[in-house]
Amino acid sequence: MYYVPDGTKKCGYYECSECGTRFLSLHLEEIIDCPYCEKDFDPEIGPDEVMEAITSKAQLVKIIEGEDIEMWDKLLSLAITGGDEDDWI
Repeated sequence: MYYVPDGTKKCGYYECSECGTRFLSLHLEEIIDCPYCEKDFDPEIGPDEVMEAITSKAQLVKIIEGEDIEMWDKLLSLAITGGDEDDWI
């Protein structure tokens, strides 16, 4: 799987309020830091600059369990990669 490891029984479906990215995560908390916004964060600052705080948060949309995890993972992966997978559902 693309987002979560094979054999995952329960995961969270999140959407970031800042960048709009949707993703699956093993976290099941109501709000988590967006991993995609964290990648764009640049911690290097000059002597006259103030380090910006990471404020982007991803909101839990729903908890996905069981066999639905593989379907959601394929759908989100297909949306990102734009692949030609014929049997994705």
